[in-house]
Amino acid sequence: MSFNDGVELDPSQVEDRRGGGVGRGTKIGGGIGGGVVLLLAALFGINPQLLGGLLGTGEEQPAQSTGTALTQCKLGSDADKDLDCRIAGTVNSLNVFWPAYLADYNVKYPRPKTVLFEGATRTGCGTATSEVGPFYCPPDTTAYFDPGFFQDLVTRFGSSGGPLAQEYVVAHEFGHHIQNILGDLDKAQQDPQGAESGAVRVELQADCYAGLWTRYATTQKDPKTGKPFLEPLTQKDLNDALSAASAVGDDRIQKAATGRVNPEGWTHGSSAQRQKWFYQGYKTGDINQCDTFSAATL
Repeated sequence: MSFNDGVELDPSQVEDRRGGGVGRGTKIGGGIGGGVVLLLAALFGINPQLLGGLLGTGEEQPAQSTGTALTQCKLGSDADKDLDCRIAGTVNSLNVFWPAYLADYNVKYPRPKTVLFEGATRTGCGTATSEVGPFYCPPDTTAYFDPGFFQDLVTRFGSSGGPLAQEYVVAHEFGHHIQNILGDLDKAQQDPQGAESGAVRVELQADCYAGLWTRYATTQKDPKTGKPFLEPLTQKDLNDALSAASAVGDDRIQKAATGRVNPEGWTHGSSAQRQKWFYQGYKTGDINQCDTFSAATL
């Protein structure tokens, strides 16, 4: 979806840590083979606390440089032509939509932080590398993105690309923040693997929440200008989001990485399931219809 040109962006909601690195300290990595790392990279949204060796949680933490805001991002027209600004604009939209939506359920929305990084960065979950892919860290309530992933989404994982494919990734991570608020996120750790596991149900629910935001994003207004953040949704936009959801399905990633599909190793759900639950949120616009934990079939 394209942004309305005159919408005013708030770049202060996104911290840019690129260029500073993590300094001296923890050696990142931990014995995980390259094939597994590539697999994990595809499964964006993964809870870093489950990744073990990819994160230096048990070692000395490095110094982290202070980030800056994306000051070049001023208007919706900037978000249409610049990926950093598109991320910022999507974050702005999500931070307007969710508190208003949750207020109807008497749930308060503490605004999460958003960080752009490259290479590696220190988080409340330990030191993370870009190979983890986009993720949400519960201890510091922050969504982390290496913008390079969005190109990988197309070239490595076969997504069609497009603005809503990228916006879907951001909205998915914010879906994990909603789960953290509502007390559902820990269910992934309690049952971390398998086709019907808590981890899969957590990820599919985050997809559903991304679809829910998509339904309202074209009518949710920028409080500064009174204009909707995003222009009306087209079928191509929707197809782009569904393509991205399919590209990061466990079955598709396993097939590409190993030549076979093993549902017992799933942590995020199949391509069809990810598309189904994104569309469920988009079609219904009802958070109650995103209850993957009560669903008899996923």
